Amino acid sequence: MDGNQKTTDDFFEVAGRRFHSRLLVGTGKYKDFVETREAIEASGAEIVTVAVRRVNISDPKQPMLMDFVDPKKYTYLPNTAGCYAAQDAVRTLRLAREAGGWNLVKLEVLGDQKTLYPNMVETLSAAEALIKDGFDVMVYCSDDPIMAKTLEDMGCCAIMPLGSLIGSGLGIQSPVNIRLIVEQSKVPVLVDAGVGTASDAAIAMELGCDGVLMNTAIAAAKDPIRMARAMKLAVESGRLSYLAGRMPRKLYADPSSPLGGLI
Repeated sequence: MDGNQKTTDDFFEVAGRRFHSRLLVGTGKYKDFVETREAIEASGAEIVTVAVRRVNISDPKQPMLMDFVDPKKYTYLPNTAGCYAAQDAVRTLRLAREAGGWNLVKLEVLGDQKTLYPNMVETLSAAEALIKDGFDVMVYCSDDPIMAKTLEDMGCCAIMPLGSLIGSGLGIQSPVNIRLIVEQSKVPVLVDAGVGTASDAAIAMELGCDGVLMNTAIAAAKDPIRMARAMKLAVESGRLSYLAGRMPRKLYADPSSPLGGLI
């Protein structure tokens, strides 16, 4: 792939759908819907997540995200943010499908309010039920390669290990685990949660991830629109770096200029 031309041939595929933007963004925490729209536009994202339990999707008398972020232009990805039990997550996504017809969904079942770490026992239970119910499930999970493989074998269409705790901005805490998940997976792997700045997004992509999902890193920035643009470029840069193949690490120095032919 030539880095000087538009990379229209570089895409990832989820549940039969192709996406060229590898940056996925959330729609929460912005000061208003106008800022939400402007940040999403600046990010270049094609997929936006929507917390079903927190966003108005049915009362036309109240402001609606759809009035600002066109569902014909963007792929809405309903998620189960705020769910702490499998049955709540399953019920939430069934309601989302009834309300909006969405079949591609993001599952997250949280363990506690302090860490928002995924409860993997409940996540496995919910994923199994949703897949049996015909959903295409992208799943937020721990960075445990064994759990990631179990979810993939179960039929999840994308694996989304956390980089670090949701909203923490701590970056990629276990790069080795993320890389192991990437190497073993036949479905897309997207880092979900913990990105704080552009370099974190680039690192995720350089590890070989298919994409990065973030919300707080953009919405909580002093200038969300500018940060959205920075994240777009970081994801693109990290992807190009991964495809280019980094130089090998060496214990000792290696001169940039050849030694042969010195006067």
